[in-house]
Amino acid sequence: MEATMAAGPATTATSTVTNSDGILIGDKVYSEVFLTIDNSLIPEEKLSPTPSMLDGLDLHTETDLRILGCELIQSAGILLRLPQVAMATGQVLFHRFFYSKSFVKHSFEIVAMACINLASKIEEAPRRIRDVINVFHHLRQIRGKSDQLHLPKPG
Repeated sequence: MEATMAAGPATTATSTVTNSDGILIGDKVYSEVFLTIDNSLIPEEKLSPTPSMLDGLDLHTETDLRILGCELIQSAGILLRLPQVAMATGQVLFHRFFYSKSFVKHSFEIVAMACINLASKIEEAPRRIRDVINVFHHLRQIRGKSDQLHLPKPG
């Protein structure tokens, strides 16, 4: 069985072929998921230097952004009334994402929003995407107001 699928306005096509060994996508055959503790942990060579460090971000700033992202996920999860396991899953997804991608190139707020949305689905406590967006907008407004309180008065 062969299927072709058009992607976007260009007429590029990808083909997938299914046989008894698995499914052929491009030049690789995928047949099963094999998960052990050895392949679920992040390899040591990916931990340092991170993509953010390669883009010029120092370790202290990256650590602060990771903490801020996890606090944002925790706060949003509480407002969404998610179970703690869903919030923890979102935080793990957040950390894993930024071991592959750079804080310099991706907004940590958008990634945190996506992580909590995905985690709510994974942990079978789904929330509407509209609710997730509204909660993050609310948290951003609160954070903006508290930042204004700490600014020195002009004059």
